[in-house]
Amino acid sequence: MSVEVWGDGALFTNPALKAERVTYPVMTPSAAVGVLESIFWKPEMHWRIEAIEVLEPIQQFTMRRNETDDLAALTDAAYGNRRVDTAGNRVQRNAVCLRKVRYRIHAQVDLAARANKSAAAYRDQFRRRVEKGRCFTQPYLGTREFTAYFSEVTERPPLQFSSYLGWMLHTVHHGDNGEPLSFSWFEAELRNGVLHVPRSGTSGRDGAPS
Repeated sequence: MSVEVWGDGALFTNPALKAERVTYPVMTPSAAVGVLESIFWKPEMHWRIEAIEVLEPIQQFTMRRNETDDLAALTDAAYGNRRVDTAGNRVQRNAVCLRKVRYRIHAQVDLAARANKSAAAYRDQFRRRVEKGRCFTQPYLGTREFTAYFSEVTERPPLQFSSYLGWMLHTVHHGDNGEPLSFSWFEAELRNGVLHVPRSGTSGRDGAPS
């Protein structure tokens, strides 16, 4: 299963860097999963990213973003149990972002034991939604201010560029309340514009394994 996504900007934050928002040079697998789930998702399946092709030159820029230190747990936010004091806890942070990005995501469907359809059936549903431009929520590229657009794949070749990227975020593991509990990492390398993603990453709490 493949889909192309693009946008005017992106911010794939490295969670190991606490003070400022610094993007990875390419889309992370966890961000790719977020895009796919916004288009199509069922509780009995999950997306497994196999590869991400970079289709535009890697360009960075810096911007200042307003953020808040007052964060509610996901369950509190969903049920309106607590209001977030955005104005009283506003902070400004520099962010290193990506400009004019385009990716081709390749993924597979992994099924839970309770699934009553084949993986091919879910992939077909996804393809139909992509063809019609449908999504459950508007996908975004790392943060919600960077809207992602999507389409069927084109014949555009990947960027002819190779680079060792170091440890990259593979998966964010969340608790029942939606808070991140731990992270998984992998050693990332861009080969002729293609980032190959292993099936699983190496566990770590706050930063990449040493």
